[in-house]
Amino acid sequence: MCGIAGFLDMRATTAANELASRVKAMATTIAHRGPDDSGVWVDAEAGIALGHRRLSIVDLSALGHQPMHSADARYVISFNGEVYNFPDLRAELEALGHSFNGGSDTEVMLAAVSAWGLEAAVKRFVGMFAFALWDRHTRTLHLVRDRLGVKPLYWSLLNGHLLFGSELKALMAHPAWHGEIDPEAAAAFVRHSYIPGPATIFRGVHKLPPGSILTLQAGGEPVIESYWSLSEVIDRPRNEGIGETEALDQLDHLLRDATRRRMIADVPLGAFLSGGLDSSTVVALMQAQSNRQVRTFSIGFHEKEYDEAPYAKAVAQHLGTDHTELYVSAKEALDVVPRLADWFDEPFADSSQIPTFLVSRMTREHVTVALSGDGGDEMFAGYPRYGLAESLWRRIGGVPAGLRCSAGSLIRSVPEPFLDRAASLVPARLRPQSFGRKAHRLATLIGLPGDDNLHAELAAVWPYETTLVPSAKGSLRIAPEPGLADRLPDFVSRMQYYDTLTYLPDDILVKVDRCSMAVALEARAPFLDYRVAEFAWSLPPHMKRRNGESKWLLRRLLDRYVPRHLVERPKMGFSVPVGAWLRGPLRDWGRDLLAPSKLADGLLDAAQVSRLWDEHQQGHANRETVLWNLLMFQAWRERYAPGY
Repeated sequence: MCGIAGFLDMRATTAANELASRVKAMATTIAHRGPDDSGVWVDAEAGIALGHRRLSIVDLSALGHQPMHSADARYVISFNGEVYNFPDLRAELEALGHSFNGGSDTEVMLAAVSAWGLEAAVKRFVGMFAFALWDRHTRTLHLVRDRLGVKPLYWSLLNGHLLFGSELKALMAHPAWHGEIDPEAAAAFVRHSYIPGPATIFRGVHKLPPGSILTLQAGGEPVIESYWSLSEVIDRPRNEGIGETEALDQLDHLLRDATRRRMIADVPLGAFLSGGLDSSTVVALMQAQSNRQVRTFSIGFHEKEYDEAPYAKAVAQHLGTDHTELYVSAKEALDVVPRLADWFDEPFADSSQIPTFLVSRMTREHVTVALSGDGGDEMFAGYPRYGLAESLWRRIGGVPAGLRCSAGSLIRSVPEPFLDRAASLVPARLRPQSFGRKAHRLATLIGLPGDDNLHAELAAVWPYETTLVPSAKGSLRIAPEPGLADRLPDFVSRMQYYDTLTYLPDDILVKVDRCSMAVALEARAPFLDYRVAEFAWSLPPHMKRRNGESKWLLRRLLDRYVPRHLVERPKMGFSVPVGAWLRGPLRDWGRDLLAPSKLADGLLDAAQVSRLWDEHQQGHANRETVLWNLLMFQAWRERYAPGY
């Protein structure tokens, strides 16, 4: 795992020493991603500069130094990530006559490109990667991102320069940088807690889409082409006739292989373990293929409703892992909050970023690589909202749309605080929490025109984003894909599809990447092996959800390794008590960030923000999620865009 940065000056007017100075400054901003080594390579005549920060994982010697040249000197690469099947590719390339100096996957990647061409080589890579490849013969720059978007890659065409990097802060370090906040991106962030790709918070700055290659020749325009897409995968025939035993054996084989390949490292390795289904499966497969105790890590909280540590400990004891747990105090968690904007150089407000950082920091004290269970929910239909949405639409879908809309409008006409006061008349043991907010949310859902719209609304954490960002039109809202229902009739499968394209790469994987890289820890996710993903999509829906049970096939797989009673429990999530914090120890911090003087530029509606803050402070409504979004936006703006 590393950090990459660089640029192509299409005017090629800058001296070599200045190119080197600029790209070094870009790479220095992401030194936390690779503290073990650094390197730059420039060609002033071509205007190209590549920078690299290395976290040494495979081949710790100087032979793994980057940027790296191919054996024929045609290609130069700066690479972030891992190609897990590089030993197989190396053997195949050696049979073709290629020789190798070191033991890194980077050297194998370059040989593969030389032998088969870029796109053909990339299609054979099993791994997570984002890399820049310069072709010295054709003077062409290629930017490449892995299929599911595990590794980040940002780019922008500014003032005759194509800038790129693993994080936005690398682009910001270049003299050509100019960043203007996009109100549409700000509104999308308020709605979703993240900014859906390929947009970023800045106009004209982009995330390279997963599974794509950007190509730019000096004097030309960037061209982005897909080499793998989930859209093509879902159009393949489903294996409707597969038997349960056959499906289970295939999944066991694929996940074992995906896990085994991710255990290859020349540094200490372990795994995150929450005690839930996904992480327990990964750890079970690790231990089944290891001749020594696997190291596992979890954190606990003293607030029992947020504490998963006892479940993780029970699974670890059953599997016989070398388990480490750390109980975190509220103060330790709160101390993380002021530093979040340092690690997330684009607004990001999934509050599980706090425990994710804490477990990453603790894990890094013992190992350099950690496997995780990320991706299991998207691949095997694990999110509770899938069942909720399916059940809700089954009940209301047959009601005429006009009647549903009228009912929804009637409920929304009653202010949330009034509904909350009405709910207070109900005995406490029967009283629903945040009744007004939930009633308004339900009112919005029942008035929707179709089930795909239902998923889009459930995926949003705040439905009224343009009220808070009045200059926005909501153009970056995640919207249903036309014709998808004809191609993918099963409603839950469509929800999985949307989440795999949006929530997974732009929320889950951003969170894991930034929190782990902040402490130079490499996180690897076997469920995000594209072969596992393609297999999961080949299964009929009843293999993933059956009789209201999520992840049906995955649960049967774990039955082979862990007693069911150790992992069968309601999904907790990786959360912290943000609502209580905002009324307590974070109140002064939040009030300062959301003060009217800080909102005077009008990007956020100060009156609406104040209303939400007061409702939460007075206990009239629970506004923790939207307030956390607004606070993370303001904290980010103070750190990276104080002039906007």
